[in-house]
Amino acid sequence: MSSQAVGELRTLYPPLEPYESGHLDVGDGQQMYWEQSGNPAGRPVVFLHGGPGGGTDPAQRRFFDPQAYRIVLLDQRGCGRSTPHVADGADLSVNTTDHLIGDVEALREHLDIESWQVFGGSWGSTLALAYAQRHPGRVTELVLRGIFLLRRSEIDWYYNGGAGHVFPEQWEQFLSPVPEPERSGDLVEVYHRLLHDDDPDVATRAAIAWSTWEGATSSLFPKPDRVEQSAEPRFARAFARIENHYFHNRGFIGDGQLLRDADVLADIPGVIVQGRYDIVCPATSAWELHKAWPTSELHIIDDAGHAALEPGIVHQLVSATDRFRS
Repeated sequence: MSSQAVGELRTLYPPLEPYESGHLDVGDGQQMYWEQSGNPAGRPVVFLHGGPGGGTDPAQRRFFDPQAYRIVLLDQRGCGRSTPHVADGADLSVNTTDHLIGDVEALREHLDIESWQVFGGSWGSTLALAYAQRHPGRVTELVLRGIFLLRRSEIDWYYNGGAGHVFPEQWEQFLSPVPEPERSGDLVEVYHRLLHDDDPDVATRAAIAWSTWEGATSSLFPKPDRVEQSAEPRFARAFARIENHYFHNRGFIGDGQLLRDADVLADIPGVIVQGRYDIVCPATSAWELHKAWPTSELHIIDDAGHAALEPGIVHQLVSATDRFRS
C-alpha cells in the first residue's frame, strides 16, 4: 500500500474520437451502445462506467495511451446512448448485475477479443469485480477506483444518514422530497416509491434530489458544474431509477460476496486507487478489498475524494494503464 508520492503528476491523454461505434443487440429488447478508439491493433481495455446508470463520457477514453490501447467503452442497459432509455420508461426487470455481466461478455465476443484489461470506478469497480470473478480467464488486469462492494453497510452509510454528517446542507436537500414521517425510515425504500410515483413531477423531483446528492458530494472541493449536470432531468431520471433499482434489490448479489470471492482474483494483476476523503465510497472498502486480494496494489490519495478526475487519482490511474500497456 502506498500514499501518493510528491512530484510531477500524470495527466489525461489528449482528446480523441472513436474509430468505430454501434449498438449490440444483447436480448430482452436491449440495444447496448459501444465504441472503440485508440489503436485497433492495440492492447484491449474495456471501461465500465459508474452509477449504475451514469453512462460514458469522452474523457473516459483519455485514461489510456491511444497508441498502445484498443479502448472500448459501453453504455450499460437503460442509460447513455443505449436503448431503450430508462427515462423513456425502459423495463428495469431485465436490468440486473447478471444481465450487465452477460452484456460485457457478449461485447467481448462480438469484438473478437480473447481477453482484455478491465477498468472501472465506483459502481464500475463493482461490475469489474463481479465480471472478473465470473470470467477470470478473460481479464488480463484490473484497474479500479473508488471501491464499492455493494454491501448493505455501504448503502446505509451513504443513503441512510452517515454521509449526511459530513454534508449536512446537501443532506437536507436530499431529504426535501421525503415526507417528514418517513425520514427516519429506510430512505432507499422511500425513494423507490417516489421515483416510480404516478405523478411525473413527484418522480422527477425525487430523481433530481437523488442525483444531485451524489453530484454534490463526489469531489473533495465543490464542483457546481457537476451538480448542474446531475440535475438535468433526463439524466437524473435514468441515473436515480437505475441506481435505486439496484440498491433496492441489494445489487442482485449476496452481501459481502465480492470480498468472499476475492481469492478468484489471485492471479490477476490489479491496481486499486482510492481517495482518502471519498464520502460516496469510503476508503474502508478499498482497504478490505486489498487485504482480501493481497497481490493487488493499493494507492490511497490523501488529497482526493470520489471523483475520477481529481489530479492525484488521474495520476495513479494513468500510471497504472501505462505500466500495463505492453
